[in-house]
Amino acid sequence: MAERLKGNMLIAQSGGPTAVINQSLVGAIIEAKKHGEIKGIYGALNGIKGIMEERLIDLRREQLPNIKKEACTPCAALGSVRKKPSEQDCAAIFKILQKYDIRYFFYIGGNDSAETTHIINENTKKDNYEFRCFHIPKTIDNDLLENDHTPGYGSAARFVAMAVMGDNFDNISLPGVKIDVIMGRHAGFLAAASSLARVNEGDGPHLIYFPERPFSKEMFLTDLEKVYSRYGRCLVAVSEGICDENGDPIASKFIKEVDAHGNVQLSGTGALGDLLAGFVKNELKIGRVRADTFGYLQRSFPSLCSDVDVKEAYQVGALAVKYATSGKLGSGSVSIQRKKSKKYEVYFEPVELLKVAKHTKSMPAKFINKQGNNVTKAFIEYAKPLVSKLPEIGMLTKYPVRKR
Repeated sequence: MAERLKGNMLIAQSGGPTAVINQSLVGAIIEAKKHGEIKGIYGALNGIKGIMEERLIDLRREQLPNIKKEACTPCAALGSVRKKPSEQDCAAIFKILQKYDIRYFFYIGGNDSAETTHIINENTKKDNYEFRCFHIPKTIDNDLLENDHTPGYGSAARFVAMAVMGDNFDNISLPGVKIDVIMGRHAGFLAAASSLARVNEGDGPHLIYFPERPFSKEMFLTDLEKVYSRYGRCLVAVSEGICDENGDPIASKFIKEVDAHGNVQLSGTGALGDLLAGFVKNELKIGRVRADTFGYLQRSFPSLCSDVDVKEAYQVGALAVKYATSGKLGSGSVSIQRKKSKKYEVYFEPVELLKVAKHTKSMPAKFINKQGNNVTKAFIEYAKPLVSKLPEIGMLTKYPVRKR
């Protein structure tokens, strides 16, 4: 059995917040209190930026009722950051880790956060500093490698499904064309979740577009015209990251702002929705055309959390601490895998940091129809358990009264 490493623990959050990110934080805190080798339990405010500025808080002193409330609160309780550490940053971080006798480090975030965790871990190895660190998965985009799905996705997908469900009935009441732009830089999982809004025959979204398939104005207008001719209305869901045939995001032609990891900021603008709505108005001459960009609403919306997502987010936080203290792996990430059974069941396992870091996964081809404008039954079966039960929808039978 590996020798128990004694010292303090540091945990931080990074990247876009989610509705369940604090479940992972609290899961890690509560689990850490069970391990005698972990002395101080510290939190860094605003990720690695907070570490370098030594803005740490004492999480061991937080009362249990308070942290349980925090677990059910959306957004990053510790504050977040988008920052990739330079060599100079790593040197500064290493000195602070030593100063506070940090032997366990946990970083909650997506693939960029996994890369940051890996960089920090590699730098501590250079000085033979005994140290264990784990990445705790989080992303509404659901694009982490080595995972069937990720904490944060189920709740965001639930929000998308319910928002589009409401939009569908709005579109039935006042027919026209409605376009909803949904988060998803490289993967269309979140836009695909809009398909769960369909309850009755003819319900929208009628068309869904993904970053995984080339998008063209001509294809879009042809698809939309067919739907509109059939139903007298059309509801469209589109990923913010849709690309042209060269792989360039459509929205990037209008947005130049990038973050520390080089990602174009796609979510803080309605440019893509306005562009697509303009195509429809100008080319198809349809009068009532509207576009909404869900933007940041879908990330941390309270009260719509998926029960499955809440439970699994807590579990990955607790398991990260268990894996780190066991000493079997010096560093790694927690992954969620689905069992091959009719009933929804998962299992968790540690994976190497490098397998999760930096790169992203796309939606499998089997989840997208041949035309590239909708999902398949395989996606519905995949996503349905992740969002928990959606509201039941009623529809009038509409018995006609004979004209007099």
